Amino acid sequence: MTRDQMLAHLRAADAVARETATHGHHPFGCVLVGPDDRILMRQGNINTVRHAETELSRRAADAYPPDFLWSCTLVSTGEPCAMCTGTLYWANIGRLVYGFEETKLLALTGDHAENPTMDLSSRTVLGSGQKQIAVHGPFPEMEEELLAPHLSFWRR
Repeated sequence: MTRDQMLAHLRAADAVARETATHGHHPFGCVLVGPDDRILMRQGNINTVRHAETELSRRAADAYPPDFLWSCTLVSTGEPCAMCTGTLYWANIGRLVYGFEETKLLALTGDHAENPTMDLSSRTVLGSGQKQIAVHGPFPEMEEELLAPHLSFWRR
């Protein structure tokens, strides 16, 4: 996947996040991209324990064989938390692309009860496993755009 393709898919994930926020859910979104660069699935956040990336990884694992998922990419607006990264790992999704680091989200949410962000990077979680999952991110040129829906949401 080229950098331009990653940026385009980050914008698609952002559209999911913004739509999710209009329904009162946390403004996170992600897409699953197949080896042919087509978006196969989209998912927004549902609640505090049903994060976009976890839900998408579970749906993908039910829909596709592990060998196929190894050739796919999960693209997420923000860096997936430890739970989401672990689910991506177990689903056998071979690549992760994310827009902004979890530490940027922590700076916005602080100790918000609905988002008790952990300071544990996805690279650290994946580095603890036995699979070599490629990670691309953050994309500083997109941070402002991707964080915009969070600015007002977490200050409600």
